[in-house]
Amino acid sequence: MDYAYIGISFAKIAGLLPVVLGIMNYSVYAERRISAFIQDRPGPNRVGPFGLLQPIADAAKFLLKEDFTPAHVNKFYYWLAPCLAMIPAILTLAVVPFGSTLFGVPMVIADINVGVLFVFAIASLGVYGIVIAGWSSNSKYPFLGGIRSSSQMLSYELALGLAVIPVFLVVGKLRLTEIVRYQIEHGWMIAPFAGDWANVGKWLLALPMLISFVVFTIAIFAETNRLPFDLPEAETELVGGYHTEYGSMKFGLFFLGEYIAMITGSAIIVTLFLGGWHLPVPSWHGGFHWALIDGSRGVLAGLFNIFIFFAKIAVLLFFFMWVRWSLPRFRYDQLMRLGWIWIFEIALVNIFLTAVILAFVKL
Repeated sequence: MDYAYIGISFAKIAGLLPVVLGIMNYSVYAERRISAFIQDRPGPNRVGPFGLLQPIADAAKFLLKEDFTPAHVNKFYYWLAPCLAMIPAILTLAVVPFGSTLFGVPMVIADINVGVLFVFAIASLGVYGIVIAGWSSNSKYPFLGGIRSSSQMLSYELALGLAVIPVFLVVGKLRLTEIVRYQIEHGWMIAPFAGDWANVGKWLLALPMLISFVVFTIAIFAETNRLPFDLPEAETELVGGYHTEYGSMKFGLFFLGEYIAMITGSAIIVTLFLGGWHLPVPSWHGGFHWALIDGSRGVLAGLFNIFIFFAKIAVLLFFFMWVRWSLPRFRYDQLMRLGWIWIFEIALVNIFLTAVILAFVKL
């Protein structure tokens, strides 16, 4: 048994998890601030300077509230559902490269050669938590929310998978670190200029890559039940949807699971389309070129890569929040029509478009 490998893996987990949980907590604060800015109101400003301690107060409230379990629920599954909603989103981060190297150690917990398939396999388990929550509550509104969520997630998972196939066709590998390495050497999937300027084929592929990026991002919105796709918990129709009967920390797990799913989805988008931890830096030594800053240049360079990765995630999280407070909720028939008649077909045609370009252009 390789005890050094196990120890390093635990160290990476111990370092990554607090960062993700911290981003999750302050994503809630950021969403309240952004929504307040959009709606021209103050937002949280009482607990701590500028309201910065509000997430800590919210966490304390969830932990200290009375944990009440209704008598009419199926207790085992009622307790199990919040865990199933949160754990898959955290497990998915195990294969995401969140940096280059630090002290010579790759900044990915499990660098498996089927990384994206692992992401889809584990992330798809999140729907079980919502469905079980709706069923075990023995109440009509949670049950309707669970049914909506299951059909919505199954519908948009198809588009999610199809949107990634063009990336596989270009890179030829399923390992996430290899996809990031390809973008470092050839330019980001949706930004060919961030790398190889002269490759005409890469510029032609920018269109199908952009289509994949848009389809994948829309599908991530639907998979994370974010507005305008938050039909499973539509307050105006279903009271609170699948978590109507939940309170205290069990409701908190659902609430926090949604934000961790947003972080995970943003991390996958950054890895597949936005170069992962890579940020091209212009250099003029011996002529203009893009310089690569990675962990081989020292500890500060490795920390810089980690910072860039999470900065890209922060930008995408801001986009998630901006969309939520700018667009109205779809009707359910509109949501399903968008998924099956538009998004699915666009993703399918985009695969053929990518294949045709690759057949005639040598990269």
